[in-house]
Order: sequence, then C-alpha cells, then structure tokens
Amino acid sequence: MRSFIHPRLVNGPFDDPGLFIPLFFENRALMFDLGDINSLSPRDILKISHAFITHTHMDHFTGFDRMLRLFLGRDKELHLYGPSGFLKNIEGKLAGYTWNLVDNFKYCFSIQATEVHADHLLINCYFCHNKFLPTHAPEKTGFSGRLLEEPALAVSAAILDHNLPCLGFSIRERFHINIIKERLEPLGLEIGPWLKQFKQALYDRHDPDSKFEVVCGKENMTRKFSLAKLARQITLITPGQKVSYIADAVYSESNAEKIIALVKNSDHLFIEAAFLEKHRDTAREKHHLTAAQAGTLAGRAGVKQLTPFHFSPRYTGQENLLYSEAMAAFEKYAKAGK
Repeated sequence: MRSFIHPRLVNGPFDDPGLFIPLFFENRALMFDLGDINSLSPRDILKISHAFITHTHMDHFTGFDRMLRLFLGRDKELHLYGPSGFLKNIEGKLAGYTWNLVDNFKYCFSIQATEVHADHLLINCYFCHNKFLPTHAPEKTGFSGRLLEEPALAVSAAILDHNLPCLGFSIRERFHINIIKERLEPLGLEIGPWLKQFKQALYDRHDPDSKFEVVCGKENMTRKFSLAKLARQITLITPGQKVSYIADAVYSESNAEKIIALVKNSDHLFIEAAFLEKHRDTAREKHHLTAAQAGTLAGRAGVKQLTPFHFSPRYTGQENLLYSEAMAAFEKYAKAGK
C-alpha cells in the first residue's frame, strides 16, 4: 500500500544531514535538519511547511538561508523547531540581513519558531512585513514529547546529549487510507476533490453513521452515503508507517534509553554512524555514535529498516566498512529478537 510519507536523505552519507519527507496526496513536505539543501529543487523546498532541527551546528542548519531566500515574498508560513537557544539562533540569523524593502512584497511570509525544553516549549512568530522582529515575548506552553499533531500524522521528539541539547525525531502516520479505484465506477463515482474531504472525515473520526455528500460528474450531481458504508466499499485501511531520525548523539546509557524509546518499532530509522567501533574513543570525544552502536540501538529498538548516515570524512572511500559494521550489529539483535 502507498504510504503517506516518503522520506529520503537529501545528500550522500559524508555530506550534510537532511531528511526530506514529501507527503503523498498533499503539495507539501517536512524536513528533519537543514544542512546543505542545494540538491533539492526550489519546487521541493517550497513544499516544506515544517522543519525540525536537531541542533544548530552549521552542517545541520546552513540550509535555512536558502529556504529563507526562496520563501520571501510568498504567502507562506514556515514552522521551525529546535533545541534550547533556538529562538536566539533564529533571531540572530534574521538580524544578519537588511529588511528595508520588505514593505514592497505583496505577501507577508512568516516564521513560527518553537524552542524545545525538557518540560516546556517556547514559541514566537516573526513576520516579514515587521522586518522579522519579534512583537512580544515567547509564549510558553507545556511539552510531553509531541511537537506536531495533525489528523494524518504526528511528530515526536526527545532531547539527547551531543555535548549540548540535540533533538531526535520520530514521525508516525495514524493509518493509511487506500482508495480502491476500481470500486468507484460501480457506485457512479469519479476521482476528484471529494476524496480528500472523505479521507479528512475518516482522519477526524466523524460519526460513522453520519451522511457524507459526494459532488462529482459533469453535472456536479450530489449523492449521499453513510460514511462508514462508503469507507467499507471503497477503502482499505492499514496501520501507518513510523519513521525516525537520529543525528549527533554520544553513546551513553541515558541517550540509549531515550533513543530506543523514541524510535521503537520504527518502519525505517535514519541514524548517524560517524565512526567505526575501533575508533569509539574518538567518537566519544566528539560526542557521536559508532556504526556498531547505531546498529545496536536499531536492533534493540526493533526497527524494521536501518539507514546509517553522517559518516566522518576520514572514511571517504570506505563507506562499505561503516555500512557493514552497522548492519552486522543490527542483524545480531534482530535475529536474537531483543
């Protein structure tokens, strides 16, 4: 069945981190990290509605400038999420440019930025027509692990240690709604905008016995169906996919517990594997994972598919060693059923 989310790394394993997640059936996308995003087309970048930043080291956040340049003058709201100090980082980035001509823009591009702390979030908005200056103090709200919740998906986060607060992320679909197209015609129905409304009603858990109106055909005829009956006739509903992303974290008991809890039973885990296990002392000094540690965490968490990335450049031309080490550790735990 076609998933709603289709993640892909935007760069190779030695280049800047970034996971692009286009949303099927919607003209938008999510991002985990914003390193160098020049490999993404402007069309793809303009689809991004939410970007979740692990931390603001340059290789994880330099792509913000390209995104900002593309979004200026457009009727868009960009949602950004990052760890402690993130609002100050955003404001510093925005203060680095001169905005004396923004009144000429017809549309007011805006940014809503969220800073993640252990038990609360700090949220502030920045408007192009206000030269991106904050108009008030950040709003403080509670946080218990969930950053974004929509009818079709939710994004959760955990605060990890990278010698500074660094976020790990997980995105989960609620369920798949697969339309069985060959069942539409016998009911006198056609593919059209009503299908999005129909899916939304299912995601919003409308009363199954409620009436759902379908407007279709050249004559825009309206037909009424029982929501539950129509769902039984034209859909196949299956469990949603879970995708997780871990970039930059030292291997410690605390981090391991948090990572395993966050990514548990993921269909696909993207996780950094910066060093080989024989260089684990260097990995600890630099607050990164080894490939073996990444594979071990994935195996212990029971994930189905593993993609290691964010390799140290010292292994250029030897990436097969990192892949092999990560997969060997992963398969060891997978076979043991741990």
